[in-house]
Amino acid sequence: MKDWEDIKIGKNISRLRKEKDLTQEKLAEKLKVTFQAVSSWERDEYKPELETFIHLAEVLEVPMSWIIDDEWVSFKTKETVYDWEHMKTYVKSFAKAAKMENTLKALDFALAAHKGQPRKKSEMPYIVHPLTMACHALALGIKEDEIIAGILLHDVVEDCKDKSGIRIYKPEDLPVNDETRKIVALMTCPEKTPETREAVLTEYYKGLATYPKAALVKLIDRCNNLTTMSWGLERWKVFRMMRETEKYYPALMKVVKDTPEYNDALWLLKYQIDSTIDVYKRLM
Repeated sequence: MKDWEDIKIGKNISRLRKEKDLTQEKLAEKLKVTFQAVSSWERDEYKPELETFIHLAEVLEVPMSWIIDDEWVSFKTKETVYDWEHMKTYVKSFAKAAKMENTLKALDFALAAHKGQPRKKSEMPYIVHPLTMACHALALGIKEDEIIAGILLHDVVEDCKDKSGIRIYKPEDLPVNDETRKIVALMTCPEKTPETREAVLTEYYKGLATYPKAALVKLIDRCNNLTTMSWGLERWKVFRMMRETEKYYPALMKVVKDTPEYNDALWLLKYQIDSTIDVYKRLM
C-alpha cells in the first residue's frame, strides 16, 4: 500500500472538477479555499486537509476513494434509459388498444402541464418521470386504467406551479374520473416547512396507506426516484430519501401485499427498492 505522501490525486481532482463543469475558482468558492489551493492540489504540490478533503468529495459527489485511486476510470452515465417520445408512443398505443379513456386524457393533460418543465438539476424533460413510471407499471402487468392515469398525473398538482411558486392545479381540475383523482389527491403531499416536514410526511403516508392503488403508485414512484437521486439530489438529500424510504415504505408494501392482484408486482418493487438502497449504502 502506498503512503499518503506518495499518492497522486491531482489528476483525479482535475478530471472530476471538469466533469462537474466547475472552474478552479468555482470549486474553491464552494470549499471556502483559494483557487491557488485548488491549483496546487491538481499539480500534486499539496494535498487538502482531512476536513477539506471530505468536503471536496461531497462537492464532487463521489466517494473519497475515487479521488485517491490512481487506477480510477471515469464512467459515462445516463440520465434516462429510454427516449420519452418512444415511451409516450408506447403508452398511447397501449391505452388506445385497451380503450383506457382516463389514461388517454391523462397523457394529453400531463404532456401539456409539464411542458417546458425540467427534472431537478437536469435539462431532461419532466415528463420522462411519469412516462417511465407508466411503462414500468405496464411491464409489471398493472393495466388498470385509473392506475396508469394516476401515474401520469401524480405530480401535476404538487409540482406544476406558477412563477410565484403557487400550485396551478387541483385534483378536481383533472379531466379524469373520481377514482383517478383520488389517487392523485393522495399522491399530492401538502406544503411543508423544515419544522413541519416530519408531521406532514407522517400524515401523508398514513393517507396513502388507506388506498392500495395509491400505495402502489407511490411505490413505483419511489423506485424511479431512487434510481435517479444520485444526479438529482445533494448528498444529504440522498441520505434523507433513504431514511424516509426505510421508515415509511414498509407500511405501503404491506397494504399492496394484502391486495392479491398486486402481489407479483410488489415482489419486484420491493426487490428494486431494497436492493437500490443497499447499493447506495455500500457505495456511500
